[in-house]
Amino acid sequence: MTPFTLRCGTRLVNFSSPVVMGILNVTPDSFAVHCSSCTEADISVSVAQMKQQGVDIIDIGAYSTRPNADFVSVDEEWNRLQVALKTIRATWQDTIISVDTWRAEIAKRAVEEYGADIINDVSGGQWDKDMFDVVAQKKVPYVLTHTYWLTPQQQKADIAHDIVADVLHFLQEQTNRLHQMGVADVILDSGFGLGKTAEESYRLLNNLQVFTVLHCPVLAGLSRKSMLYKPLGITPMEALNATTAANVLALTNGADILRVHDVEAAKQTIEIVKLTHRQ
Repeated sequence: MTPFTLRCGTRLVNFSSPVVMGILNVTPDSFAVHCSSCTEADISVSVAQMKQQGVDIIDIGAYSTRPNADFVSVDEEWNRLQVALKTIRATWQDTIISVDTWRAEIAKRAVEEYGADIINDVSGGQWDKDMFDVVAQKKVPYVLTHTYWLTPQQQKADIAHDIVADVLHFLQEQTNRLHQMGVADVILDSGFGLGKTAEESYRLLNNLQVFTVLHCPVLAGLSRKSMLYKPLGITPMEALNATTAANVLALTNGADILRVHDVEAAKQTIEIVKLTHRQ
């Protein structure tokens, strides 16, 4: 839990302790929490609640990455995303906004038209060859995620035997590329569940500290994932307690950012872990 900074537009934002990234899904088919209509009113209610609970970053996703998710066109993704961006910027101008997209075109428009602060790319630059160029040109922080999926429709690639070494190698290579292109702020996400078995994801969680050797903030996206709810025989909506337990492990093992559906629970988790570190 090392202090870190992110350059968000003209602001240099300092984070002295772990950060909560709240998930705002503007999709009808996300695996855990989604919105059926995603109107401005719906979005305002969700964002107001997260802000009241102390969210640090809001991550907007308009293309579900759940298993067997439907294909979403560029126009549909942008139309969904634009409603959320417009709504947030109208009321909460200083909110740090992360856009969850693997498409360079969407990333570019989000930064140019609405001042999106962070690009969160589930593909780690693998699904759109122009993504790194856009991030470098727009000088925005970038969440670099490891995945074994070959496309958004979850086709699986071959998996190396040593999952931790494989993920570390990928993140190191891609981070070096980004730094060479002038991207100063890279956030690392090992990609729990993205083409990985539950066992592999738990191995990554237990070895999360390994990724801190790259000297970048580490993000843990564990919220309500199948690695938590399937072994317990419960639904994603019933997995808050499991998520909290996993987040404690992530923080203990070096996570700087928790990406979650439940902001209040994550903020409380961080405070309790901080208290233990003071003893």
